Amino acid sequence: MAGLLENVDMRTRLAGNNRMELLLFRMQGRQRYGINVFKVREVLECPPLRRVPTAHPAVRGVATIRGRTLSVIDLGKMLGMRATTDMAGQFVVITEFNRSVQGFLVSGVDRIVNMNWEDILAPPANSGKGSYLTAVTRLDDELIEILDVEKVLSEVVPRSIEVSEEVTSTMNTGEKHLPLLVVDDSSTARKMIARTLDKVGIPYLMANNGREALTQLQDLAADGLPVSGKIGLVISDIEMPEMDGYTLTTEIKKDPRLKELYVLLHSSLSGVFNDSMVKKVGADQFLAKFNSEDFARLVLEVIERTRSAPRPS
Repeated sequence: MAGLLENVDMRTRLAGNNRMELLLFRMQGRQRYGINVFKVREVLECPPLRRVPTAHPAVRGVATIRGRTLSVIDLGKMLGMRATTDMAGQFVVITEFNRSVQGFLVSGVDRIVNMNWEDILAPPANSGKGSYLTAVTRLDDELIEILDVEKVLSEVVPRSIEVSEEVTSTMNTGEKHLPLLVVDDSSTARKMIARTLDKVGIPYLMANNGREALTQLQDLAADGLPVSGKIGLVISDIEMPEMDGYTLTTEIKKDPRLKELYVLLHSSLSGVFNDSMVKKVGADQFLAKFNSEDFARLVLEVIERTRSAPRPS
């Protein structure tokens, strides 16, 4: 297990090529699940846990790992399975996203697989666990379920959507704003962004992945008029099924009808590679998600900046 996540930095070369790597694991059965490797810091056997009586029922306890205390969440229980009682032989997947570090309790870790985002698909509409799935894929004739860990975390540790009066007061309520295009495969992330934009009075359109967003933009460009006069800003997640945010940005910037659009990439993933890839694919800015205040402030700054810039004829 120690060598499972070695040389993760080398995997950054997959970014921008519409590829990603999944860590596969199991919970109380044969079904395999996946999580983006870039969300994973390490995998280790479950350490001793200290109970927290007031914690969410899915939090099995807290552990001190490498000098840091973090919560360990029973993923199986979140998905409606029986709570894990025997910790012997269990593993903890330590993850970092949305500016927080936490552990997810799983019964077994399989391997890492290299996938093309085009092979990562939206979950079936009738999926029983659909609310906790962000995508699915097939491997070895088996369905792999990719969990929306952001939704899991938001339910265990609810996040406040607050925007200060200092930010909202900068809005000119009498001014008409172009809608923004928000692209994210996580329903939780879309709701958080939507609620934040509602607070500052900015209209928006939604897309669930890069492929869907690109189709929307191409449809808007069909009349030959600059799309930058119809969409004020594209706000896109990076890790998405079918087409990731890096590839979406590349497609936007190489299309003469779309290239003037301002693209803001945001991601729950941390790391220097995000900043370097933003520059490589031609995106205008990067923001680690999600803090409502920072997000709203940046969006308003970009709107003001693009509004004062000359528009293409």
